[in-house]
Formats: sequence, structure tokens, C-alpha cells
Amino acid sequence: MKKILLSSIIVIIGVTFIGRLSYLQLFSFSPNQILEDPAIKAVYDYPERGYVYDRDGELLVGNQPAYDVMVIPRETKTIDTVEFCNLLRIDKKEFIKKMKRAKRYSTRLPSVLVPQLAKEDYARLQEKMRKYRGFYIQKRSLRDYMTNSAANVLGYISEVNESDLRANPYYRAGELKGRTGIEKQYEELLRGRKGVKYIQKDRFNRDIGPYKNGKLDTLPKLGKELHITLDKTLQEYGERLMVGKRGGIVAIEPATGEILTMISGPTYDPALLVGRERSRNYTKLHYDSIARPTWDRSILAEPSPGSPFKTLNALAALQEGVIDADTKFRCYNGFYVGKTKRGCHCGGGSRDLNSGIFNSCNAYFAGTFRKIYGKYKTTDEGMDAWERHMESFGLGNYLGTDMPTGRPGRIPDKAYYDRAYGDNRWASSFIISNAIGQGEVAATPIQLANMTAAIANRGHFYTPHIIKQIDGKASIDSRYTERHQTTIDKKHFEPVVEAMANVYRYGTAKWLKIPDIEIAGKTGTVENFTRIDGERIQLTDHSIFVAFAPVDNPKIALAVYIEHGYYGARYAGHIASLLIEKYLKGEITRTDLEKKMLEKTLEHEYAKPLSGEPFSINEYNW
Repeated sequence: MKKILLSSIIVIIGVTFIGRLSYLQLFSFSPNQILEDPAIKAVYDYPERGYVYDRDGELLVGNQPAYDVMVIPRETKTIDTVEFCNLLRIDKKEFIKKMKRAKRYSTRLPSVLVPQLAKEDYARLQEKMRKYRGFYIQKRSLRDYMTNSAANVLGYISEVNESDLRANPYYRAGELKGRTGIEKQYEELLRGRKGVKYIQKDRFNRDIGPYKNGKLDTLPKLGKELHITLDKTLQEYGERLMVGKRGGIVAIEPATGEILTMISGPTYDPALLVGRERSRNYTKLHYDSIARPTWDRSILAEPSPGSPFKTLNALAALQEGVIDADTKFRCYNGFYVGKTKRGCHCGGGSRDLNSGIFNSCNAYFAGTFRKIYGKYKTTDEGMDAWERHMESFGLGNYLGTDMPTGRPGRIPDKAYYDRAYGDNRWASSFIISNAIGQGEVAATPIQLANMTAAIANRGHFYTPHIIKQIDGKASIDSRYTERHQTTIDKKHFEPVVEAMANVYRYGTAKWLKIPDIEIAGKTGTVENFTRIDGERIQLTDHSIFVAFAPVDNPKIALAVYIEHGYYGARYAGHIASLLIEKYLKGEITRTDLEKKMLEKTLEHEYAKPLSGEPFSINEYNW
């Protein structure tokens, strides 16, 4: 009996092993298992990356051929290294370094030795590749830019690193991947899917034909074609106006939330990050800690919003019922907090909502701000109500755009001030700077543009986004078509919109009128401080401007932020008016404004010594 049992166990184990081996041989074809087999070679066929077009079908990014020199370390033989390095235009030290890296990755799998050969280098090298066993040339496509603008939006691609390889088994050493902008955000759509052919080798390591008669081979799948919401002409024009200036510009179509232009200055030509000089150029751009051309100010800069923020405080006060359009506050060329006078440049006198906005009266909005808090029994309750209104416009949090980076800005809450002053130990007078968009509030240019779009729509907005169509179909995420309602009733927007229109008619932007276009706007002059040798120093103010047009049927809403740009109408206001005219008319009639912006720079301001040391909460308050 024991013999029968033992024999049965042996038979069962034997059948199990045979069955498993048969299954693996006949039915189970794991690509990773195949790649580990030294008798099988994988040859990849890389598709073209998807093309990118602007909102009107203008090509922004195409492809150009390039050639990578690949190496399979275990197949290499002794070669004339000096001759080979000369052909590759690299030195022997670099060659040895690259070979070591390839061996660390895998001795059996191919690695990129020299990426992105130019066509002339490829032609010269191709003739002699037969001499260098274990090396071969693989065709690749690189990006080819039809514009020298929008680098911050389009992004760039680069070779995958070890971290990428560990994180995603799809990639192989030497492949390219989107790193920033839409190249990163829509990487899986743009890259397509590479094809692969498996080649059987004999015991002498010679190719003898397709493995399994090509049953496991796959064809490449082209990357998808993307149409983005940018207007190529407007983007290029805006970047011309920003030469010699630092800041961010975002323009949005209010009816859809589509981003028309997203500019960061200074910027760079995206073509600099293509080809064999990519690494050197990127290092130069990335480590420019003064101008920071790779830092996207349009979605990362978080300045105080300045006077454009007054419009939201007016709307909150109207909604809370603590003022109406006729409520007046007296300006004494400023206002008092206790015995301390805070300044104002509106000229003084009695101000209502309309004149308070178009003359940008600090005293009017200090009074308005106090009334919001005065409605409630406690400061905490007033703070909760105020915060809720501000955040309903998309401030103080990530907007959820389809760009792969961004900043939340800041709408401070009661916990924020409790940490600074202590619970129940502060009042609206402590934070009065928030009344005029200074103090602790902060907003990115894209948030300011979105806020302006919400005003233009009289109370709602759509999440700003850059994608318009995928392969010719408007199949974008539903979150970009969802309507977001603010906490303000529609009826309260009309007096604020009228006052913003009066900013252009006879207010702080009356010199910036555009013929035949009714524009609503708001200037902003933001105080700018830093520390130099431990001393608090006031620098040149930042210039901020928000606007939308036409007033009654808005097609564009935008925010312009210029670092050290003086008062709101001086630089930001000029640029905003020009961009509106360019978009709505297609041409410029205010050539006087254009001439100034194309010729004038702020390099003299940026040459002054600066420090990034932050201030405490109290130092930001007036």
C-alpha cells in the first residue's frame, strides 16, 4: 500500500511538472519572460508622437526624425574605440561611462549609447556600423516645433531615468517621456504604443527568423492628435509684449473655461530642449536662479491680488446685505485704524460702490470689509462667511486644471489668524489689509483670470483647461464642462460690472480705452517688500490688471501680473488692453500702447538686489 501511495505521488508530481512546462511553452507567452531568454531578441518599432494643434487647427508641435545609437553589451566585441568615438562625436571617457551605465541596466537588453543623432551624423555612421558588433542604430522621432512660444504649456520630453523604469514597466531604457506641460499631462495619449518584433537566434547568436512565426509581434499605434485651447497668434503676441518683463498672463474664454493664452515671462524657445544639446540647454535654463525661465509664473506665482480683489469684497458685502450700490464711505485720502491713518490715492471725498471701484478707493473697501464682519456676533462667524464667498470664486485652493502643476494661492481662515494672534484675540481691524487685496491673501494669475471670468459670467465659471479635442473629438473630461456657481446672486453683479466698465470710461484705466470695444477692468498696484541685510525694504510695486470684454457678451477674461511693474495701469493694463484688442479684432489700433510695451523693459528693476526672505504675518498688515 505504501509503495502504491509513493508511486502515485511521484506520478502526480511528474504530470504536474510536465503539464506546467507544456502550458508555459505552448500557451503562456509573457513578454518579460521572452526578454529574459538570451535566444530571443526584441526589436521595437516606435510610433510617432501625437501632433498638437491650437484651437484653430494651427500646428504647434510635430515630429522630426532622429537616430539613437543602441548597444547590447553582451554582444559587443573589441573595437577601435578612438575611431568609434570620433564617429559619435564623444570622447573616450564619456563612451566608457555610457557603456558602464548600459551594463548596469542589462547586459542582454538594448540601451541608448548616444541619443538623437542628426541626419548628417547618421548618414556618416550608418556606412560603418557593420564594423561594430553589438551596436545598431534605431530610428526615433523628436519634437519639431512650429512656434517659438508656449514652452511652459507644451512642455518637453526627455529620456526615461531609472526611477521611471522602476515605476512603469512599459518603458525601456532610452525611451522618451513627457516631463512638463501637456507632454506630461497627456503622455499616455501622445506617446501611442510601441510595436515589437521577436527574433529567434541560434547557438551562434545569429538571427534565424521571427520567434513563433511572429505570433507575438505587435504593430505600433500612433499617438493621438491633440487640439488644445490656446490661440497661437495671441500666445505669440503676448510673449512679444512680455520681452524684458517678468510675470504671468492668463486669458480664458468665460463661456467655456478654455485657456486662450497662458504666458510666463521670461520664457524660452521650446526647440532648445530638443536634440543633443537638450541637456546642456536645460541645465542653463533650470539653474538660472535670477530670471527662472523654467518656473511657470502663470500658475505658480502667488502674489497678493491687490485692488482687483476689491470687486470680490464688494460682491460679498452686497450678498450679505450690509451695503447696497448707494452706500457711501468718506475717504480722507485714507482711512483710520484706531489712531493710525492708512493711505489712499483716490483723491478723497464721499464714495459709493461705483466710484469706490473705478477710483480704487481704499477707504471705501475698508469700510465695506468692516461691515461684513460687523454683521456677525463673533469675528469667527464673520470670517467663515467671508472665506466661503472668496473660495466660491476658485481662490485659496487648486482649481483642478489639466496642467500637471500649480499652486493653491491663499484665502486665510480663522485657524490661520488664531495661530498668529491667539483664539478670540483678533478682529477685522487686524486683517484690514485683506479689504484691498493685500495682507495675507494670495492668488495665482490663473486664479485671478478665473475670478474675472466668474464676474464676466455674472456668477459662475468652468474649470480652466487646456484640452479641446482628442483625435478630432471633443471627448474631454466632464469636470471641465461642469458649471461652478459662486455664492453671489446674479443681481449683485450688475453694479460691480458697471463700475468695472467705468474703470475704462473715466477711472484708473481711462487712458487704455480700445476703440469700438467695451471693456470692464480693474487696476491693481501691489506693495512689494523684501529684506536686504536684515532690513525690511520696500521695492517697486507689482502691476496687476484684470479685465473682460465685451462687457455684455464676454469672449475673453484675463489677468496680467508684472513683477516690479509700478502701478496697475502702467504695464499690466497696457498689455491687457492690447491682448483684448488682438483677440477680438485680430489687429492693433492702439499702436501707441503697443510701441511702449514692445520697446520698454523692466531689466533695470530686476537688476536691483533682492532677497526671498519672507515676512511675518504682522509685517504684511498695514
